[in-house]
Amino acid sequence: MLAELPQPQNLTLLTLNTQYVLTWDWDQTTTGNAVTFTVEYMAKYKMKMKKDWSLVCDRTTHTRCDFTGSNLTYIGTYMLRVRASADGVNSHWVCIEFCPDKNALLGPPPRVELAPAGNQLNVTISDPLTSTQGSMKKHVISLYYRILYWSLSDDPQGLKPKVVDSSNNLVMLPEQEAWTWYCVIIQSRYDYYNKTSGYTEPQCMQTEGDTPYGQIFLYFLVSMVVCFLLVLLPSYAFFRFYRVLKNTFYPSIQLPAHIQEYLCDSSPGSDMPRLLTADSEAELCCDKLTICPEVVLLEIHLPPPLTAPPSELEQDSGRHIRQDSGDSGIHSTEGGSAQQGCSGREPIRTDQEVDSWQTLAQVKMEEMGRDVIMKVQYF
Repeated sequence: MLAELPQPQNLTLLTLNTQYVLTWDWDQTTTGNAVTFTVEYMAKYKMKMKKDWSLVCDRTTHTRCDFTGSNLTYIGTYMLRVRASADGVNSHWVCIEFCPDKNALLGPPPRVELAPAGNQLNVTISDPLTSTQGSMKKHVISLYYRILYWSLSDDPQGLKPKVVDSSNNLVMLPEQEAWTWYCVIIQSRYDYYNKTSGYTEPQCMQTEGDTPYGQIFLYFLVSMVVCFLLVLLPSYAFFRFYRVLKNTFYPSIQLPAHIQEYLCDSSPGSDMPRLLTADSEAELCCDKLTICPEVVLLEIHLPPPLTAPPSELEQDSGRHIRQDSGDSGIHSTEGGSAQQGCSGREPIRTDQEVDSWQTLAQVKMEEMGRDVIMKVQYF
């Protein structure tokens, strides 16, 4: 007589919405031969009718069986059973009762979107999905969502969030401030069997409002800077480049002809510049050039003396004073102011006074000449 096989142990269902997977434990040391498992199910109300069981997994070597594609009614109750087989020997069946509406876990919303609406946020919530990508609201009529949200400035850790419950897929969050960052998390809830899902990942967004005047002015300054960098600056650079090229190749001041003949090509009718090289036949000679100002002869008219004896008026009436420009640059004209100073009522100066005036004028002229020479040498 063959020894009986032990039964599979610890039957467990892994579920999420309408996805169901049955798992169990098996001790491999109980038999040295390969062991297979058979898994079946039946609706609980058919147990009394002795109906046939529906086969799901036949002679599988895995310790799990997927019931997702078995089309189990979400609000129905089923009996699931498993047995082991080895060398033609079968273990006893092990059964477990399963009702998806009661036992299956509920998943969170797969997608959450935030959108600002003035100083508030609109939250768009997608329904949890079935295994066929349908909405779970077809199976769970009273499904709703719990929304937790908080301000990052007042509660960065979200320790005291505000709570909003809604069964709608579009929710506008109340009691929010303009230009404030808020974070949102959401879970699915089903109160009949006290089922709750996990929370979604936090999503944060800033509310909007009336644009402050300071921000408008800042935008204006930024646009002006961008306009300057993209339009005015390249235009100014192009204009400067054009002026440099024009002044280089077409200068407004032309060089003298005796200089241009050494810089231009010697061929007839050519005005193209040429470079002076070491092999050029023309000898390049340079010398220091000093520019001196033109010497100007100044005329100084000497006024007559205040008092003079009448006898000296006739002796000095025709006297005039002239000094060469190479000595002092002072010249007194004949028949000019000297004669005018001797005509009639005003007497002329004495020889000693005239000499003092000439000496003073010569000193001033020498100082003026030195100043002019120093300026020319400086430039």
